[in-house]
Amino acid sequence: MSSVIWISADDAEEDLLSFYRWLQDEPDIRRHAVISMEASAAGEGEMGGALDVVKLVIDTNFQILNFGLAYAAWRGTRRQPSALSVERDGVRITLDGGDPDAVARVLRALEE
Repeated sequence: MSSVIWISADDAEEDLLSFYRWLQDEPDIRRHAVISMEASAAGEGEMGGALDVVKLVIDTNFQILNFGLAYAAWRGTRRQPSALSVERDGVRITLDGGDPDAVARVLRALEE
């Protein structure tokens, strides 16, 4: 059984691409997830096609903690990274800081 984690960043393509590359370089994440860049669904009257979402198809052995550690490490390399929105099973959370308490809240929400 697998589930999906979606990651997006409003008007921050460079940061999203950077985080995508960071996730690809994380062995623990690569081992238990298929990572891809995809276009989000276009709204009515909008043109689609831009790669603006990172998709992780995760297996049952995926550890959300590894995702949190990867995010915190990536965030530490950026001067002022944009906020990232993370969604899993209808739960959507915005990460806009590297505060360990905020990251812990995200991890708890995504594991439920």
